[in-house]
Amino acid sequence: MNIRYYTLTLLLLTGCAAGPDFKSPDTPAVDQYTHVDLTATVEEQPQLVMQDNIPDQWWQLFESQTLTELVEKGLSKSPTLAAAEAKLRAAQETLSADTGTLLYPTIDLPLSSSRQKISGATFGNAGNPSVFTVNNASIAVSYDISLLGAGQRYIEASQAQVDFVSYQLEAARQTLATNIVTTALTEASLREQLTAMNAIIEDETDVLNVIEKQFAIGVIPKADLLNQRSALAQARAQLPALQKALAQSRNQLAVLTGDFPTSNDTLPRIQLDALTMPGQLPITLPSTLTQRRPDVRAAEELLHQANAQVGVATANLYPRLTLSANYSTEASVFGDLFSAGTAVWGLAAGLTQPLFHGGELRAKKRAAIANFDQAAAQYRQSVLIAFQDVANALLALNTDSKQLNLQKEVELLATETLVLVREQYKQGAVSYLNLLTAQRNFQQARINLIRARVALYNDTAALMYALGGNWDIQHSNTTDQTTEKTS
Repeated sequence: MNIRYYTLTLLLLTGCAAGPDFKSPDTPAVDQYTHVDLTATVEEQPQLVMQDNIPDQWWQLFESQTLTELVEKGLSKSPTLAAAEAKLRAAQETLSADTGTLLYPTIDLPLSSSRQKISGATFGNAGNPSVFTVNNASIAVSYDISLLGAGQRYIEASQAQVDFVSYQLEAARQTLATNIVTTALTEASLREQLTAMNAIIEDETDVLNVIEKQFAIGVIPKADLLNQRSALAQARAQLPALQKALAQSRNQLAVLTGDFPTSNDTLPRIQLDALTMPGQLPITLPSTLTQRRPDVRAAEELLHQANAQVGVATANLYPRLTLSANYSTEASVFGDLFSAGTAVWGLAAGLTQPLFHGGELRAKKRAAIANFDQAAAQYRQSVLIAFQDVANALLALNTDSKQLNLQKEVELLATETLVLVREQYKQGAVSYLNLLTAQRNFQQARINLIRARVALYNDTAALMYALGGNWDIQHSNTTDQTTEKTS
């Protein structure tokens, strides 16, 4: 049975709990993420389709089995997730402990045996000391009740902490999956850029060989030779930075998937050409965003916890009732413990009304209210950030789609121009400067096209992350585990 059932039962027995009952914040009255028109207008721009849920494994939208395997490996082996799961278990066990302490009486079974020697002088007989043996077996029961439900509010705060940690776990899962996707895509982009740069260096080297022969026979001036050597050197100078970035991306991907950087050679490599840009992307309604983002739900649980703490501080201003009972037997011989005439029992009840604590209790209540105001402001900020993330991701998707189409056109024109200028240069129709300009334009266009394509893929991942992903199944399982632990 769920812990909330026990809480409700005790509330019925002891009356309403102090402080305000928690009410989830209202859904923002927003019907769109951004005022910018995001209608697909270019070839590479996916259509946005409103629907209730994001695909559970949204990274499969790219239709890459290699990418899916990397994400699944990271989700199963990540120490970050293992730590978050352990934190959740600790919160669940803390809730169980609080439940046992606050909702139920404490029952103990003390057993004791003592042996004493008492001087006879105590009884006016100095020469005859007495030796006593006392055996005791008892049952002690105590129950501490706040008449205004401090215990219930405390457990409510503890339950909110469990929910907060569970939402943190889901946020960590979404963050890890997104980081793996974007890192893998970046690594693929860098590899493509390296391939492009090596091809460019090879072309520049071929041109240099031709120019050196032409210079040797006095056909061209030395300035053209030096310019080509400079162009080749500049292209080669870009290699170390790309190689460094690629190696770092591989190391990062290895760690994200739960391995040491030394294992990066065994990681599968994603080819950009093997990825598919989805023709349609799911997008949830703005009215559901606050329920879909695990970080916003976590902020809501902090607000819930702060609300319950106000109730605890309020209840502490009012009386507490303590009930206790004790039944025991005492005998000098252990075997006589349960014989007639050895029983001892007692009942007690106490009522404590705080009278003067130097303003401590009221100050703690004011502090709890201030903490609630802080949590409410933080929740509102988390909602604003969530909408900002989605708006930025949608805007990036729109503009980067246009940028990719423009870069495709630039790259196509640069390729055609380079082919034409090379033929003209071989025939002596254009100068070396024209060839050098065409080569540089092609080089930049090819690399920019690779970067633009990866930027669009990353925009897709960023949008899925901003929308909160689909963690309903995982959170449902987490909630079930919490219920089992606290039943």
